[in-house]
Amino acid sequence: MGVWQQLLVGSVMLLGLLGVLVPGVPGPWLVWAAVLWWSLHELSGPSWALLVGATVVLLLTQAVVWLLPQRRLRGAGVTRRTAVWAGLGALIGFVVVPVVGALPGFVGGTYLCERRRLGGHGRAKASTRALMRAGGTSVLVELFGCLLVVAAWVGVAVTA
Repeated sequence: MGVWQQLLVGSVMLLGLLGVLVPGVPGPWLVWAAVLWWSLHELSGPSWALLVGATVVLLLTQAVVWLLPQRRLRGAGVTRRTAVWAGLGALIGFVVVPVVGALPGFVGGTYLCERRRLGGHGRAKASTRALMRAGGTSVLVELFGCLLVVAAWVGVAVTA
């Protein structure tokens, strides 16, 4: 697979990661479709193993999301800015402390945005808790699953 195709696959995965943060966009499906496309062009053992692993991870992620309460993010006062800060926090946390850093990064990004918006620690902490209860946990689970798949793809693509 050429460099341009690799960049295109990476772009679709990035679009899928951003799609997790936007309600109504099928982010995990975009990430999975990019892995499928890459695997069909690579035709190697590691690419097929990655496709199977990505399928299992994303199906488990969807099962967990279905078990969590429905998202009510708009009613809880989640703004686009909060979603962007939370997503960036999760991405930075995932890179700084591989894999597990996405969890505190997501919550930290949400808290920082709310602190900046509301001005104080107490109000920001209460708002962050309310946002996580309202549906932030399901967004975090989906984002974490997609980040795992993208990180695995980067690892396999670099070593191949």
